[in-house]
Amino acid sequence: MTGISRQPKTIDGFSTVVDTSERPAHDSFVEKKSEFIGDVCHVDTLDEALAFVDAIRERHPKARHVAYASIVGAAQGAAKERMSDDGEPSGTAGKPILDVIRVNKLTDCVVTVTRYFGGILLGSGGLIRAYATGASMAVKAAGKRRIVPMTRYRVVLEYPWFDRFEQLLAGVGGEETGREFTDRIRMELAVPSANADDFAARVRETFNARARLTAL
Repeated sequence: MTGISRQPKTIDGFSTVVDTSERPAHDSFVEKKSEFIGDVCHVDTLDEALAFVDAIRERHPKARHVAYASIVGAAQGAAKERMSDDGEPSGTAGKPILDVIRVNKLTDCVVTVTRYFGGILLGSGGLIRAYATGASMAVKAAGKRRIVPMTRYRVVLEYPWFDRFEQLLAGVGGEETGREFTDRIRMELAVPSANADDFAARVRETFNARARLTAL
């Protein structure tokens, strides 16, 4: 898993959760004797999200409900969503969890809220608030990483240029993704798309157009 997307069509502004399915972010609270337990982790597909939900159910075999919501692919402009009320009245569990994910501009994650029923009915409004609260608490506890749109390049450098080129790359928040040393240095790199034009101009000016960037 990586917090940086190198898809050219990535949409800016999204973040993802870094907690894994083995060690999800977690929090809980009690509302009128019902316990609500929120868990959240990173997933790459909706199938992985369903597998995590199944694991949570196995972890809480006596729980009355395990509602969930998941969004994947939103940063690439191809969001896929899934949610479930898991037996709660329609729209009172999965939808509030999904809304929490959307409000926080998260993608590639799944949030579950497990309910141990305490014998007191909460009503539709109470359930919506409880499931939203459980999801929000889990999301707040999660580690997050911003997804940054990147532009990828290949460049061929003479050895004396290497240190200066690395300074330029670091100055725009770029990173190397590959390097090969032969008679010259062949590098692949990724630069935040917001800084790509400025980076290309600096490279041209610094090396008098001798170091040519090739977009990948």
